[in-house]
Amino acid sequence: MTMSFLNPVTTQTWTNGRHVVRCVKVIQETWDVRTFCFMAEQPVLFFFKPGQFVTLELEIDGQQVMRSYTISSSPSIPYSISITVKRLPGGKVSNWLHDNLKAGDELVVHGPVGNFNIMDYPADKVLLLSGGVGITPLMSMVRWFFDTNSMVDVEFVHSARSPRDIIYHRELEHIFSRIPEFKLHIVTERSGELNESWAGYRGYLAQAMLELMVPDFMSREIFCCGPTPYMNAVKKLLRDNNFDMSHYHEESFAATPIDVQEEVQENVEQAEALAEEFDTADLISVEFSTSGKSVRIHPGETVHSAAAKLGLHIPKACGMGICGTCRVPLSSGQVDMDHNGGITDEDLAEGYILSCCSKPLGDVVVDY
Repeated sequence: MTMSFLNPVTTQTWTNGRHVVRCVKVIQETWDVRTFCFMAEQPVLFFFKPGQFVTLELEIDGQQVMRSYTISSSPSIPYSISITVKRLPGGKVSNWLHDNLKAGDELVVHGPVGNFNIMDYPADKVLLLSGGVGITPLMSMVRWFFDTNSMVDVEFVHSARSPRDIIYHRELEHIFSRIPEFKLHIVTERSGELNESWAGYRGYLAQAMLELMVPDFMSREIFCCGPTPYMNAVKKLLRDNNFDMSHYHEESFAATPIDVQEEVQENVEQAEALAEEFDTADLISVEFSTSGKSVRIHPGETVHSAAAKLGLHIPKACGMGICGTCRVPLSSGQVDMDHNGGITDEDLAEGYILSCCSKPLGDVVVDY
């Protein structure tokens, strides 16, 4: 049977890169959390994997600032994307967004990227664990499951500080009231203030509480996002029960953990100690063809640090190969790239690298 009455889709589709979008709506989710909704000026189908993120390119106080945020909307509603941002004390970007970004404003986003998503880890039984604003990628997943009528058994456990801090509360209640296979559990640290009342779980997520809510948690694919202490507690709980951690997935945009900072510092100290041992013949040439500049660096230094020595500014947000902001084309040579999901297979096939985590293995030429 020929479906001749169907017209082909001519709308452009989103690909990883730099895109200008316009804010079309701002939603007050809680007293200190807002959702910002974006569309392209010309219609674009925002296809991405639920759980992935974008990096905003902003100008704050005359300086370019890059910051990564999970997409909280679902690709099942493809003509727009949304991010949900919590105002943080002293938070330069979050406060700026809350105080300045309004409907009609344009900004640049990079992405989408990220290994933390439900498409790459399909399962019939899923456990979603979130703390605070870490609910955003999991909300994208839930919306996708709901909108696509997915035959997935979903248990969602969300932890919030108090009842007034529960993000998407009414929408979650609506979704989980309509699908028998979806079960929602909300935990608050305290019962609430003023006229707030709370009859649900209180305290911190622990094994006894998790067993009561999700008795079969050991047999589920687990996706977790939240503050670092929250995720550390979840991982300890699972490991204490000999959970197969290959079925555990997490996402975090918190500050660089202490152990990572110590490792970086240790690497710096080692590099400084070994620097005098390198003969000039050991130095590696890094050429930036577009800029017409080149520099010789020690083995183990990154492409991004080479650019910095020349005064070339390659945009960077995370510094750990997560956000994908520092993506550049590699024209020749090879690098050792230790990334954390910030680059796609398509980008790799086209010759792109992430400069922040790419160490040249020999002389290289970068198109920048």
